[in-house]
Amino acid sequence: MTLRPILLGGLAAILFSSSALAARMDLTIGMVLEPPGLDPTAEAAAAIDEVVYANVFEGLTRIGPDGALIPGLAKSWTISEDGLSYAFELREGATFHDGTTLDASDVVFSLDRARAEDSTNAQKALFSAIEKVEATGETTVVVTLSEPSGAFLYNMGWGDAVIVAPESADTNKENPVGTGPFKLDNWQRGSAITLSRNENYWGEQAKLDKVTFRFIPDPAAATAALLAGDVQAFPNLPAPEAIAQFEADPRFTVAIGSTEGETILSTNNMKPPFDNILVRRAMAHAIDRQAIIDGAMFGLGTPIGTHFAPHNPAYVELSETYEYNPEKAKAMLAEAGFADGIKATLKLPPPSYARRGGEIIASQLREVGIDLEIIPLEWGQWLEQVFRGKDYDLTIVSHTEPNDIDIYARDDYYFQYENPDFKALIAKLNVTAEEEARFDLYRQAQQIITDDAVNVYLFQLAKNGVWDAKLNGLWENSPVQANDVTGVSWSD
Repeated sequence: MTLRPILLGGLAAILFSSSALAARMDLTIGMVLEPPGLDPTAEAAAAIDEVVYANVFEGLTRIGPDGALIPGLAKSWTISEDGLSYAFELREGATFHDGTTLDASDVVFSLDRARAEDSTNAQKALFSAIEKVEATGETTVVVTLSEPSGAFLYNMGWGDAVIVAPESADTNKENPVGTGPFKLDNWQRGSAITLSRNENYWGEQAKLDKVTFRFIPDPAAATAALLAGDVQAFPNLPAPEAIAQFEADPRFTVAIGSTEGETILSTNNMKPPFDNILVRRAMAHAIDRQAIIDGAMFGLGTPIGTHFAPHNPAYVELSETYEYNPEKAKAMLAEAGFADGIKATLKLPPPSYARRGGEIIASQLREVGIDLEIIPLEWGQWLEQVFRGKDYDLTIVSHTEPNDIDIYARDDYYFQYENPDFKALIAKLNVTAEEEARFDLYRQAQQIITDDAVNVYLFQLAKNGVWDAKLNGLWENSPVQANDVTGVSWSD
């Protein structure tokens, strides 16, 4: 008689223990910025890819956590000897979240849409070499280029090149329908986006049932949310001052990685007085990069002198081209006809590197006679006024796309930089496949934009990742703009 309660108690203990040890199936991730929409083929905001890249949408190819190119919706491909024809074999059984089947016609639609004359794709240049796209079978697609493109397969791995369906393409901004292992569950505007596992995914199932992205732009609030467990991961913590605190706390993993984020003082090159190269060079001499890294980023960041990532094998060290020299800056401004000073505006988006860095830069430029009015903008305002409208003098932003020096050759880009020699160089790069030859052209391109002082190049953004020590599978580096949670899981 006395055994029964003991056995029941033992059974309850076993059941409780099993429940307690069951792996957690949800995750809340902190992000600084809320995306303006959820269609990576329609807008430039990095926050879009940070939610949907690899999670919701997939491309023919994919860029992995180490920057390597891997198969995506195309399981294989063959390239013609002349480098002009790419034949892709698609995954069989892949479907969109609405149940429609992925086939070759969706690829044709997506690539033709991205390269169309009226395309709103922010990276339309990625598709400029495409001459035609043909479905040669249900799961086979042939892309013909007008000229060889050494970066074509890599370009197809960008978020801007994901494959969408004609049935849902027009509504992807609000209701994204992709082929990925997660689908949209809920979007609470101004607060959070929740994804749930796609049970019909063609590949390996995601290990988590739900992932919520919470938007917390304030550094102090981001730190508090992590410490309280309200979010379990902040892949890009906006509070570098808190890194030491998290490093000392065994509950957390701290991963300081690299990104593709060239953080720059962007300049409107067609707006006086910044259309004067002497003024732009004077600004470069007036700014102490290390002081900005120390003051705004608490020492986390690498000084740069051009628009290229220091970890790239083609990088050229040009950070000393314009050494910090306020007196030289004043002399150059006087030579340019601005001995009495300059008044201008500095429009700043929300990230802490911009807001904090902007205060330091304004102080440094004030010392040489450039008086800046600081105008804080929300992200949507920045995209509308600065990026699309070119209604600005100066701004600070981190360009996080990989190998994106070609943006300086684009017509009507928001820098408004015009250099025919640079355009010709990029045109040559686009048709060059041999790696060392490409590296040489990249190096020449870096030198040109530095000599022209197109922008003031500040620092390479570090990836300040902090997350629960029991989490596995988050990226330590950011070769592309992504919070890829397809392989993330909790330790038991």
